[in-house]
Amino acid sequence: MTNQVDIKEINARIEQESAFVEMIILEMNKVIVGQKHLLDSLLIGLLSNGHILLEGLPGLAKTLAIKTLADTIEAKFSRIQFTPDLLPADLIGTLIYSQKKEEFIVKKGPVFANIILADEINRSPAKVQSALLEAMQERQITIGSETYPLGDPFLVLATQNPIEQEGTYPLPEAQVDRFMLKVVIDYPNMEEEKLIIRENLAAVFPTPNSILKPKDIVKARQTVREVYMDEKIERYILDIVFSTRNPGDYKMEKFTNLIAYGGSPRASINLAFASKAYAFIKRRGYVIPEDVRQVCHDVMRHRIGLTYEAEAENITSEEIISEILDTIEVP
Repeated sequence: MTNQVDIKEINARIEQESAFVEMIILEMNKVIVGQKHLLDSLLIGLLSNGHILLEGLPGLAKTLAIKTLADTIEAKFSRIQFTPDLLPADLIGTLIYSQKKEEFIVKKGPVFANIILADEINRSPAKVQSALLEAMQERQITIGSETYPLGDPFLVLATQNPIEQEGTYPLPEAQVDRFMLKVVIDYPNMEEEKLIIRENLAAVFPTPNSILKPKDIVKARQTVREVYMDEKIERYILDIVFSTRNPGDYKMEKFTNLIAYGGSPRASINLAFASKAYAFIKRRGYVIPEDVRQVCHDVMRHRIGLTYEAEAENITSEEIISEILDTIEVP
């Protein structure tokens, strides 16, 4: 019975403490038309301290959405355009000799911000991509012999253009795994696009109001951790991840030759974290199976390696995840 009371108490508190979510979405909707899934994903990343890889065609408001989110929470925003000639120092900063002081001084790069937009990340070679690794994982940057902590919150949103593969450097699997979510964005529908045209042709383009400070997000992250997750939900998450490693154990033998490698323990952690953040966004103090299903594709799609057989048969990780969700018993 105590457990029941605890859940009620957590639920009431989270309903109260998550009120700002609707305010953020309201402000962002002034600028962004549609793209509900993108907005939810940005909030999940922000509330669970995870980075996001966005894949979508040009002109789908990826940059605008991220910039709007930064404005809404008064966060310091940096946009870095990745190009083939970019150097790690252009990203993290470097030591510069000051003649006046007769010593080397640190010039910090654009990565010293709260929200980083790494635009077209696959346009830069591996040495630049890996310069982001320490920042993403350790939340710190080393310049010379000194290590500098990064701001909190610190969120990397990297974009990829799926149509141009000429002159691009695909991200290594190890780096892709560091992104909590890989979100695929699609075109708006006709009604939404009509509103987009009107908004862009209006005399004044709408601007969002700042309603939170970065410290409020840091505080909200603690609350997200307190969202109740039942042992049955934990088991459900583990079944989903383990079925990508050993499909035969889950009566999905047909995937044995199609999956080269399955989700790592990072997949399980991120699936649990994203489910809690999704429940928080829905202003609930406990996780239900539907939360796991909602975030599963974004958490898992970049964590399943496909074999040549799968590619030859045009089978995607999306289809595999959908079938896993249809097969595994929902608690």
